[in-house]
Amino acid sequence: MTSTAISTDVIIIGAGPCGLFTVFEAGLLKWKCHLIDYLPTPGGQCAEIYPKKPIYDIPGYPSVLAGDLIDNLMEQAKPFSPTFSLGERAESLEKLPDGSFRVTTSRGTVVTGSTVFLAGGLGCFEPRKPTIDNIAHFEDRGVEYIVRDPELYRNKKVVIGGGGDSALDWTIVLASIASEVTLVHRSQTFRAAPDSVAKAQALAAEGTIRMITDGQVSSVHGAYHGADHDANQLAGVTITLNDGTTEELAVDHYVPLFGLSPKLGPIAGWGLGIEKNAVSVDPTTYMTSVEGVYAVGDIAEYPNKLKLILSGFHEAALALHVEYQRQHPEKKHVLKYTTVTGISGM
Repeated sequence: MTSTAISTDVIIIGAGPCGLFTVFEAGLLKWKCHLIDYLPTPGGQCAEIYPKKPIYDIPGYPSVLAGDLIDNLMEQAKPFSPTFSLGERAESLEKLPDGSFRVTTSRGTVVTGSTVFLAGGLGCFEPRKPTIDNIAHFEDRGVEYIVRDPELYRNKKVVIGGGGDSALDWTIVLASIASEVTLVHRSQTFRAAPDSVAKAQALAAEGTIRMITDGQVSSVHGAYHGADHDANQLAGVTITLNDGTTEELAVDHYVPLFGLSPKLGPIAGWGLGIEKNAVSVDPTTYMTSVEGVYAVGDIAEYPNKLKLILSGFHEAALALHVEYQRQHPEKKHVLKYTTVTGISGM
């Protein structure tokens, strides 16, 4: 694996709402940000799990869809040109002799910066994997839990598992890219947006995709009916219906999209104070037990914590100003209101 080296001012782990707002607030301080997130697109669970869910507690918005909130935060951050490492998990954190930090990701990306902001929501969202004995053998060899690049599936035979928004949305997208798409869901009732369900059912009715309900993928294998396939590369799946009948399918890719499970992940081993499966912070600064490392949003824990997006916004703004004073103790920092200076004048 070829590593990539990136240098920035603020390393943000987590590209959900609080991570994206941190970009804006850091930009006002003339700091550049690089964000790391295991998910393939910015937005955290707002974008990946419930983009169509209305949110009612964002000031100034009586109601805003989660996906629209992310679009607005991306637009707000855009003037400050943030960079991203998406589809990568932050694996290690090191404090260097000069006081700066180095974060290495699961794909070998090395990011250095003067401060670190943990904005990972409830933690690292890991895919819920099906209980298939040998599925780990084919991970990244035909089994993927997140669609990072739709082009990977061009002219391929794809089986998608699941009945939620991600499964239906990717079924619709890949219908025009893959040579064959089969959606497998364990019931006839879907948990996705009605519009997505209707589109997928229409594609199935016209024969563009195949939809199998009341069943699930029960096994995966690297050979199909004795064909000469590399046993290390996925070549087929077995589908078992609820009535016990089975069907074998030759496939190039199996993409089980059963949702995401939040876990603290590698952060738990970074030497930070941990409480209630979250990172303990000083409630007056939101600094962790490591000087220069902050936690904001749902991943931060302190007395009377409210796990609201608006709370995370406040935490990010205050923590950045604390960090600015830490890095520049000789300067008397005066908050400049954007209502007076605008964005370009900061």
